[in-house]
Amino acid sequence: MQKLSRPIQMKIYVSDEEREFIRRKAEIAGASKMTDYLRKMVMDGHILNVDYSMFREINSSLQHISNSINQIAKRVNSTDNIYSEDIKLLKEKQEEVWRLQKSILSRLP
Repeated sequence: MQKLSRPIQMKIYVSDEEREFIRRKAEIAGASKMTDYLRKMVMDGHILNVDYSMFREINSSLQHISNSINQIAKRVNSTDNIYSEDIKLLKEKQEEVWRLQKSILSRLP
């Protein structure tokens, strides 16, 4: 007979709604077994399931912003002049960076 690695059983009582809520949370967390999810939640208090797709989007946007700024820098270095359109574009790109940063912060748990 095989000896259990966790021989002590613990029970809790929940309503149907609570059970469904817990089941959905376990599914969202990617837990393969309810017991694994419950044990993890009891021991650690939280499970982080991070979606990095927003960072890929933001990195792409930042790359486009960086390219625009580099083009302006090359033009300024080659002509020794900075034009009002360049300054306007730099301000727009700076605003875009701020919007992206706010977007990141708003999506964090």
